[in-house]
Amino acid sequence: MSKIMEAWSKIAIWKKILMGILIVLSAGAGFGVAKVQTMVTHSLSQINRDIDTSLNTVDLEGIKVHSDDEIINILLIGDDYREYDGSTSPGLYDVIMIATMDKKHGTLKLTSIMRDTLVNVAGQDKYMKINASGKKEFGGIKNLYKTIAQNFNIKVDGYAKVGFDAFKKVVNAVGGVEVELTETEVQYLNHTNYIWNKKDRKLKVGKQLLNGNQALGYVRIRKGLDVIGTPVKTASGLIDDPGRTWRQRAVLSGVFDKLKTQPLSKWVEVANDVLSDVTTDLDDKTIMSYMKDVITLGTTEVEQFRIPMDGYFYDDRNNEFPDAQGWSLVPTAGYARSYDPSVCAEALKEFIFDHDGKEEYKYTKSSGSTPEEEDSGNEEED
Repeated sequence: MSKIMEAWSKIAIWKKILMGILIVLSAGAGFGVAKVQTMVTHSLSQINRDIDTSLNTVDLEGIKVHSDDEIINILLIGDDYREYDGSTSPGLYDVIMIATMDKKHGTLKLTSIMRDTLVNVAGQDKYMKINASGKKEFGGIKNLYKTIAQNFNIKVDGYAKVGFDAFKKVVNAVGGVEVELTETEVQYLNHTNYIWNKKDRKLKVGKQLLNGNQALGYVRIRKGLDVIGTPVKTASGLIDDPGRTWRQRAVLSGVFDKLKTQPLSKWVEVANDVLSDVTTDLDDKTIMSYMKDVITLGTTEVEQFRIPMDGYFYDDRNNEFPDAQGWSLVPTAGYARSYDPSVCAEALKEFIFDHDGKEEYKYTKSSGSTPEEEDSGNEEED
């Protein structure tokens, strides 16, 4: 069971690493253009290509989507497909992010869509969690994309899906990642199989260096009531799915910050280790073009955002939407306890297409309505 439990979270880490590798392969100083191009081409040849799932073939007729030639959006997917004891599980897309290269404002952006977000699934006329919209029987990655477009009005330019082994390889390759652990996180990780290797279940409260196995367990945490009798809280005070996506972004940033200090040769080494676990619909020419565009931005800082936002969702603990098969996060307009993804769509558009990165993005509802505090979905605790 422990190996099975490793699944989905590894992926979150490599999402940004994939983006980062394409960024920092820019640093060709001292290598010469020809040599850099040869190394990059060799690395990219290891990526798995799936033309059948090309997102540019998805029919979005009748769906309003926002796009801009100066802004590139790539759908980043964490697939929890598992192989264990000779059997397999098809898994769900439990990490869903949009990586943005904003050439208009010279910024890089990363948006998390919480996996339990309730959506109207494309082609199904059912309200389900967004991670279920990519089920094989619904159409896989293509249907996940169409569902995102239908609910949040965003056009993407391609996707990258990451396999499980990449996560630990990357964390270990950079010598581990430092995080600050709370008392509840330590209790949970030391008393569950979220850390697969038992000898690594010796964590302590405070800042410490996690190896790949430990970091994987860390980014998978969500609940805690069933094991330690209390919610597991992050160092930032978040619990449940907001806490989990915060941990994912924290580890991504930690790994990326360490990689930024490494020479090009180290980036190529890491890329060669993990790119065989990546599947994409982008060809080498397109990836190389994006890499060159990132170089011209002159930044490796990444702006971050998450939907649904605090104050604009509520927890459906009463199973009001039975097709969701349990607890889900219901997007709202902030002033009524009813499904309405329009505000999240508006915020996503603002962050991706209008935010200039000069300061932290905070959504302010354009209509001036004040969200109710009760059932607002704000998971932060003092």
